[in-house]
Amino acid sequence: MSVLKETKVVDGVFWVGAVDWTVRHFHGYTYTTPLGTSYNAYLVKDEKIALVDTVHAHYKPEMMERIRSIVDPAKIDYVVANHVEPDHSGSLAHVLSVAKNAKLVCNERCKAGLEEYYAGNWEYQAVKTGDTISLGKKTLTFLEAPMLHWPDSMFTYIAEDELLLPNDGFGQHIATSERFVDDYDESIIMQEAAKYYANILMPMSALVIKKLEEVQKLGLSIKTIAPSHGLIWRDPEKIINAYLRWASGEAEQAVLVVYDTI
Repeated sequence: MSVLKETKVVDGVFWVGAVDWTVRHFHGYTYTTPLGTSYNAYLVKDEKIALVDTVHAHYKPEMMERIRSIVDPAKIDYVVANHVEPDHSGSLAHVLSVAKNAKLVCNERCKAGLEEYYAGNWEYQAVKTGDTISLGKKTLTFLEAPMLHWPDSMFTYIAEDELLLPNDGFGQHIATSERFVDDYDESIIMQEAAKYYANILMPMSALVIKKLEEVQKLGLSIKTIAPSHGLIWRDPEKIINAYLRWASGEAEQAVLVVYDTI
């Protein structure tokens, strides 16, 4: 069991995920992860309680321990599934077996995927872009993000905190006891974020640009980005600008040396 405790992201929002120190390959053997990774889940504590995403099934005891340090898991009112892949949904069935009155919030594509994966007899609340759920002082707003990087992908936004929970967007595969980008080596963070983008999102670069433009049109001010892998961005302008460069194919200056030999 990890000794890491829950971490406050902003007032009323807590990281309750897990760190995988040993994983060395992701999505098969095509993506090496020499620094490990994390599976990030976020608990929103208000008049009502929401859990946004879960963790890989192997790490559910860690997540549940962190949740229990804040609230009784049975009192969770909503569980938001931003994405169906098992590294995010692997502990979903266990959470819902404890939080028996919780609604499972996801979009229609995610609902279809979860039903196929788990066949759970759960109470769903299907949402689409612009739908909201009030927890009291905080409001969850949903933004579908198809093909970033699966058809079911979705972002969750908390307007009162200007906090974006984009699941597989803006992540990195890094295992560390730190939770925030500004507490880690920035050069390593940006290198791993670029590698992550290249492996996960680069084929959908045109959609990345459209989604960032949509966020801007919706007037969503963002102070913090808390992805589902890696560290949390408390200065998100850097990674947003990097995504715009990578998505547009902007290249850095370089010198090409060509030689031939027998």
